[in-house]
Amino acid sequence: MQTKFIFVTGGVMSGLGKGVVTSSIAKLLQLSNQKVSCVKIDPYLNYDAGTMNPVAHGEVFVTDDGGECDMDIGNYERFLNQNIPKTHNITTAQIYSTVIDAERKGEYLGACVQIIPHVTDEIKRRIRNIAQSEKLDVLVVECGGTVGDIESLPFLEALRQLRLEDGAQNVIFVHVTLAPSLDVVGEQKTKPTQHSVQELRRIGIQPDLVAVRCSAPLHESTKKKISMFTNVTIRDVFSCHDVKSIFMVPQILYDQGIVDTIFTKFGKVGLVNTSANWDRWNSIVSSLDRQDGYIKIAMVGKYVTLADSYVSVNHALKHAGAKIGKSVSIDWIDSETINGNIEKLDKYDGILVPGGFGNRGADGIIKTANHAREKNIPYLGICFGFQLAAVAFGRFVCGFDDANSAELDAGTKNAIVDLLPEQKTISNMGGSLRLGAHEISIKNNTIAHKTYGTSVIRRHRHRYEINKEYLPVLEKNGMIFSAESDGSKRMEILEVPKHRFYLGVQFHPEFSSRPGYPEESFVAFLNAATS
Repeated sequence: MQTKFIFVTGGVMSGLGKGVVTSSIAKLLQLSNQKVSCVKIDPYLNYDAGTMNPVAHGEVFVTDDGGECDMDIGNYERFLNQNIPKTHNITTAQIYSTVIDAERKGEYLGACVQIIPHVTDEIKRRIRNIAQSEKLDVLVVECGGTVGDIESLPFLEALRQLRLEDGAQNVIFVHVTLAPSLDVVGEQKTKPTQHSVQELRRIGIQPDLVAVRCSAPLHESTKKKISMFTNVTIRDVFSCHDVKSIFMVPQILYDQGIVDTIFTKFGKVGLVNTSANWDRWNSIVSSLDRQDGYIKIAMVGKYVTLADSYVSVNHALKHAGAKIGKSVSIDWIDSETINGNIEKLDKYDGILVPGGFGNRGADGIIKTANHAREKNIPYLGICFGFQLAAVAFGRFVCGFDDANSAELDAGTKNAIVDLLPEQKTISNMGGSLRLGAHEISIKNNTIAHKTYGTSVIRRHRHRYEINKEYLPVLEKNGMIFSAESDGSKRMEILEVPKHRFYLGVQFHPEFSSRPGYPEESFVAFLNAATS
């Protein structure tokens, strides 16, 4: 049976929630016993998200197969509870690189290489290849950016052609727009949606469904007006109003009949049966909304000015909180500002230091790691937080006053953290880190073993690692390296057994956490924070 396609576009402005709408539609189809996956198109010229500033763009999500991807890939994984490969994040640079390589090899037989058909054909080839190779019932494709962006035009043209080639019975367009409410008049304004759909139609795409972001449920009169001016029937205008959790969005769309609408347009009437799968999903969603006591966590990091910089960590904490029946309150603290007021950390139940790169704010993280150890406050350090916890231990316990990471001070005499050996000949920054899933062996009779068992596979994203020359002195003074990988070449987990809970992990456990299936180190951390 031919794969059906749902293309999600957006208008008015970025950040409306196309990724959540895409994930929610995919989840509803999955609950309807369809084999489904998602693709994110990013029209920017970066080859991938690896070199992008998380404060400007949100976190870089790492896939099992080592892709550095847009954060929406993380949303897809959390909603669907399935791994998404890096091929599902398509960028302009990837498309153009492939086309140029083919031209250089003479594969176009002397043709003048153009946007149409060569670029658009490559876009379509990639989308179809994913659908066919994974034997999907439905592939939901989110086109990043907003309608009218120059960068998006080749992708939208390719999607238009796919609809023409495969037929309306196999392709649905969902357009996500905005209906703001002005407090002065209290009216839901439809003009942004009207203009956005007009722009989409101008380039040859008539949306089948319109998903309207709004603060409160769409009024019936607003739906009628949107229907009239967008050429979309009123039953195909859906309210995407604010809810307490993004995981509630599938329910509000389901209640408005979007599943029946999609199946009817695809000619699958009578195949909808979600009842057998909803109980587990509803149980997961309700568990994420617990209010019976809360745990106060300080997240001390470099990119705290944008919460999306650490979106997977935020989710992982809430998944773990739901597991132990507690709500989690997170305060994001800039590591650059912590030095003069380190005592403020004493009021928290636990301290978490997430990943990061570079010198800015690093001294604050080192002092935070040491303060957590001295004050016996539960501590979880991830990647950068793992490395600088070892540096802090070297400085304040082992007596190496100049202990540091070679990333922060290339001339330090005591590089507790040093460059990976294979990194020393690499000059390119993009795609050159240690990436993706690697198996980790865990030592018996350790906190790590109690948390994970004998081994675990987790995703990595780093360029520096613990310098093994310092293991004897660190362990002599009470720090244990309880897990390793690559035949004991790389240290993966550190802990301080005499501490209430002090754990650092070189990998990124947050990328493996999903609603209803929390990552183990986060659960252990929160359990310690409540004790």
